Amino acid sequence: MGSNPDDSAAFAAAHALLIRQGADTLPHPGGTLLAHLTRVESRLAGWNARPALRLAGLCHAFYGTDGFAESLLPLERRAELAAAIGAEAEEIVHFYASCDREFSHAGLPHADGPFRDRFTDRTFLPTARQRADFAELTAANELDLAAVNTEFRERWGGPLLRLFTTWRPLLSEAALADARGLLGPPTPPRRG
Repeated sequence: MGSNPDDSAAFAAAHALLIRQGADTLPHPGGTLLAHLTRVESRLAGWNARPALRLAGLCHAFYGTDGFAESLLPLERRAELAAAIGAEAEEIVHFYASCDREFSHAGLPHADGPFRDRFTDRTFLPTARQRADFAELTAANELDLAAVNTEFRERWGGPLLRLFTTWRPLLSEAALADARGLLGPPTPPRRG
């Protein structure tokens, strides 16, 4: 996927902001938070995600998440992230961070599936684009964790594969193939 000069500037600005906020020293499975975020962005790039979604993947932990409480910026400073990566990518980051996973995951593939914002406790129906971006980013994030942590993969691989299968309408074919390859049962060797 080609990128224009503005995309390159946004990726450089995101990386610089991550370093300033300490992502390169914050421990995370598989190394540092920055290493994880970089791998998530790389996985999304491998799936041919658009630049805004890739930037969101690189920055998805800025406000913390339902599964990772540490945040790099408080919500009051959303404008700083938007200035670095653009409004569309920042909106994806905020939406991802706001998800009350236990409440929202099951309904995600359905247009009438409610989504709860864990920051405001507000429940609403996300757009099709929000649901697809959230699913793709979640898959990239969880698959990175499964790739670098055998214990995580053994414990959560089956449930994640079932979840991603229910999200099939939202996920790209590349994301589904990656999930099946990493989380699915091993393929028996072919007999010659």
